[in-house]
Amino acid sequence: MSLLDLTGKKILLTGGCGALGIPVIKLLVEHGASLLVIDILSEDDALKTLEQQSINLENITYYQTDITNQKQVQTLFSELLNLKILPDVVCCHAGMSKAIPIQDYPLEDFDKLMNLNQRAAFIVAQEATKHWLAQNIGGHLIFTTSWVQDVPWPEITPYNASKASLKMLMRGFARELAPKGIRANAIAPGIVAAGMAKLQLENEPEYKSRAEKAIPLGNLQSPESVANSFLFLCSEMADYMTGSVLLVDGGASLYPMDD
Repeated sequence: MSLLDLTGKKILLTGGCGALGIPVIKLLVEHGASLLVIDILSEDDALKTLEQQSINLENITYYQTDITNQKQVQTLFSELLNLKILPDVVCCHAGMSKAIPIQDYPLEDFDKLMNLNQRAAFIVAQEATKHWLAQNIGGHLIFTTSWVQDVPWPEITPYNASKASLKMLMRGFARELAPKGIRANAIAPGIVAAGMAKLQLENEPEYKSRAEKAIPLGNLQSPESVANSFLFLCSEMADYMTGSVLLVDGGASLYPMDD
């Protein structure tokens, strides 16, 4: 049997209907996983979004949940437990970014970003952990960080900080819960041609020039390469990994971009 075969594995993914979530869902389903997709879209809109991407919905269950709301997350996991579909892997993937010079960054935007990128990830990971411990089973937490967790990228400093925080949060979960059979790892993508970065690449020549200069391999990262990283970490090939960051950034973090 292929080590990348995910048949029988239940994987929860927050932010599943986003620009990076969709290719992740598509690839994991193609390899046999059952996906519990979490987002804030209505169920009709979410399923329509997935269908438009030619994703097989047979092994997908969608839950409209605001993961910044602890009560909603608690209700979600209680329902999953009652339905006997408690996930084996929980991917804390949902996040946001906004490009504003640091001196002009509004405090309300800072709070909103940290609420989703950092606090909500903690809420989801903690709730999953509580259920795994109560059931005396192992589990795997996967956090989506970024290469900017270690390299400050201009105009997104709060985002950089949120991802640096997630890296340490992941390592804390890994360190404390390893004796209980619960693992935690992170995926750190580079400059992906999707979402907000794609808009900036298409509309801001200065950003495009800076981004291309920052990548030693020369080409922008594809969403599919991010999905491949999720496939690896969700598979048996990564069973001995915990507390690790899988850095997939085209070498962007190797050296400073500035002259």
